[in-house]
Amino acid sequence: MGLNAHFFQVRIFFANPVSRYMTLSLFLESDKAGTPHYALFGNPVEHSLSPLMHNTALDFYGSEARYYAIELQPDELSRLASYFNEDAFLGGNITLPYKQVIADYLDTVDSVAESIGAVNTIVKKGEGVRLQGYNTDVHGFLAPLGDYVHQLQRNRAIVFGTGGASRAVVTALTELGMDELYLVSRNPGKVDSFNHYPAVSVISYHEWTSYAEESRLIVNTTPLGMDPRVDTSPVKESDQEYLSGRICYDVVYNPMKTKFLALAEQAGATTIGGLEMLIQQGSRSFEYWTGRSFPLDNVRKRLYAHFRQ
Repeated sequence: MGLNAHFFQVRIFFANPVSRYMTLSLFLESDKAGTPHYALFGNPVEHSLSPLMHNTALDFYGSEARYYAIELQPDELSRLASYFNEDAFLGGNITLPYKQVIADYLDTVDSVAESIGAVNTIVKKGEGVRLQGYNTDVHGFLAPLGDYVHQLQRNRAIVFGTGGASRAVVTALTELGMDELYLVSRNPGKVDSFNHYPAVSVISYHEWTSYAEESRLIVNTTPLGMDPRVDTSPVKESDQEYLSGRICYDVVYNPMKTKFLALAEQAGATTIGGLEMLIQQGSRSFEYWTGRSFPLDNVRKRLYAHFRQ
């Protein structure tokens, strides 16, 4: 049976799109492991919206397959190779802290994932079950910027954070054609993972305002502002004026309007939230797995309704 055959079988029941998470060991002992499924692997995963997003998309097509969140323990990594080759496993996503190490369990990775050094999507290809790793974060980040490309090309950006999320953002902005990228770090002298990006300079938090006037885009890739730390922001209230007239983008999606975005909005900036990035990177993963168009409107409506509850 082909990789996508399960996708088109008619489901005989409706399952709650928000799946409970469990460890890989417990999942493999459950009945769910033997039914067609996709999965998110990470630790923690309990607050992930990926199950809600992808199960909404699967429901749209009447698929019997489900998407589960699996909290992967370090001592369970050795079980992945055999699990990935099970017919019931149709594909998956990887989140922290396994985006770098997962490549060891795959046959190949695409050029984007290789350049970033991180995989977030696993695709099963061909009857021989070749496991291909992709990174859809770059697409996810760039898609919401589509209306602003002409404003950003040959321009400058400030990016708060130098962790895993910032690597995808730097790759995306380099691809977009931005001239200079200023990465803001609490320890700029210890950051050397961006040396191969000629447009990148690493600066400290007390320096960023000096570069704000020349920058068109300001991005937060840190966890500051994420639930439950909703009162935190990479930008102090006293520095709010430096956001005025800029495009301010937060990759955090919970809450939908972070303190950083609230400050930016009050300053008259254009704001973009992380929920749209999540949806767009998820759409690319879904299309890789199924070969079908992602029902963006349905998923967007469902996720926005989730936050209004």
